[in-house]
Amino acid sequence: MHDYSALCDDYYLNLNLATEMELPGNRETILHYFEQLQKKYPTMRKFYSRERKDFVLEEDKEQGHYRWSTVETRRVCSGYVNPPNPEAALEQHRFVLETIPYALSISTLECEALDVLYGFDFSYRGNQNLLLAETLGLCPAYEKLLDLPGAKVINYEPVVTLAVEDDCRTQVRMSIETRTTAAQVRSGDYPEDQFSVYLTARQYGSLPPGVTFLQAMEKLAELAHNIVHSHVRPNVLEPLARAISMK
Repeated sequence: MHDYSALCDDYYLNLNLATEMELPGNRETILHYFEQLQKKYPTMRKFYSRERKDFVLEEDKEQGHYRWSTVETRRVCSGYVNPPNPEAALEQHRFVLETIPYALSISTLECEALDVLYGFDFSYRGNQNLLLAETLGLCPAYEKLLDLPGAKVINYEPVVTLAVEDDCRTQVRMSIETRTTAAQVRSGDYPEDQFSVYLTARQYGSLPPGVTFLQAMEKLAELAHNIVHSHVRPNVLEPLARAISMK
């Protein structure tokens, strides 16, 4: 599998499981889950509560690459920022999915949505929306808009969602999120900030009988990897990396 760190400033591979029912919130259950995770990855030592019922366990962020996991009211998440390769992140996600049915009493029946998400962050000091428009292009119906006198691109965040099966329960979403504001475009003063490219493979609804969370994730991970490798990398990541290096 591929290492994407050479193309962007940060990349990550996350797992998100949303549930129809609220998750157990008592301290014994929450601590038991995170203790199991810490036994597997001893360097995950920072535990804290975010807001009321969101709990986080993570590694030290200062090293530039770190694992993390959260338990929220109706969601369990797992992530690895700047892993040595995607497989290292998937290994962590497999462990989480093997642990939660017992540690948190989560059933495949209550699955609202299961996501595998690739994220890529690029640092760029300038109009990020204009960079995207110039590098990735606009659809033909919009191209001439850039020729309008005095036109300045202040928002351009392309997104597309595709169903990959007839029942539309398995979907792929590619999106880009910028941080440039109209005030920055007006003043011409741009901070060093990041914009993000996301590729998400998602399964909606309860899993079919006999299908485990782990099996569903493997299917989504393969789908996401294939699209990132065949389309996102050559048509989005590499052009953006070249454009930024030339600015």
